Amino acid sequence: MQVFLQLWGGVFYTLNKILFSYSEHIKARGDEVEFRRWRVASWVVYIVGLPAWVILLAGNRAWIAAGVESFGFLSMLLGLVIAYRGKGGGYPKWLDVTARLCIPLGFLYSLYDFGGLNTVNQWLEIGLVVGFLVGTYLLAKERSVGYLWYVLMHVSAGGLMWSQGLLWLCAQQVLSLAFIVDAYKIASGQKKKETGSESKIDGGSTLSEG
Repeated sequence: MQVFLQLWGGVFYTLNKILFSYSEHIKARGDEVEFRRWRVASWVVYIVGLPAWVILLAGNRAWIAAGVESFGFLSMLLGLVIAYRGKGGGYPKWLDVTARLCIPLGFLYSLYDFGGLNTVNQWLEIGLVVGFLVGTYLLAKERSVGYLWYVLMHVSAGGLMWSQGLLWLCAQQVLSLAFIVDAYKIASGQKKKETGSESKIDGGSTLSEG
């Protein structure tokens, strides 16, 4: 059963990171329609892989991570809605507010339940929780800084999987991390390019007015 859950959760979560990376490459080429299509696919496979992670973490007594991972569903759903409708298409405000509230609530619940951080695994779970909740919410809003929070998540999750003997999932974290770094490089590079273009346009307008 554990092997099945590892394959289920690992494959779909890794596929999500691959699609995140691929969609950023599509966006960099200026194809907004295709970008939306692949972004929707990335959130769908993320949601499909979520139940396996929750069951697996709970089965290995990582109760905090399992519980908070479930809260991430709201941010995933928000990301799916935004990807489908586009940034200007609107989305339910209650979903945005609820997903945002899950971040501090999940973190505070983790601290309360631990009653102090006394083991390495507890620190790893906190890193996983914070990286996952903040990163998922920011990426749902299509903010590339979310990828940096995912770096924290994958490093923490990889350490947690290693300590629990889930070596296949540990390897999956390393693979996913490579795609997250790639996605961040593409997204941040595109943002710099857009910022540079806006600066040139503003500068040209100023010279024309002068």
